[in-house]
Amino acid sequence: MKDRFGVAFASNAVSGDHQRYLALGGLGFIIGDGALNYGRENIVESYYTVHLRHGLYAAPDVQYIVNPAYNRDRGPVIVPGFRLHLEL
Repeated sequence: MKDRFGVAFASNAVSGDHQRYLALGGLGFIIGDGALNYGRENIVESYYTVHLRHGLYAAPDVQYIVNPAYNRDRGPVIVPGFRLHLEL
């Protein structure tokens, strides 16, 4: 059987200077909204990869994110996902 199940954990942080920049209203590429109540961003992800046929795999997954974008005033959020992998 070529099916696989996986679980991952990540804990992300930004530097003190970056925290201050965001707290003062600084904006980044994907984070920053004018205020920051800083907290580490913690993510738990789980996936299941299904072998559909030779070279074709499908993988639904879900992420649970605490303090998204390093902000304790946001989340937690649940982010579903789906991957399709093709090997030629």
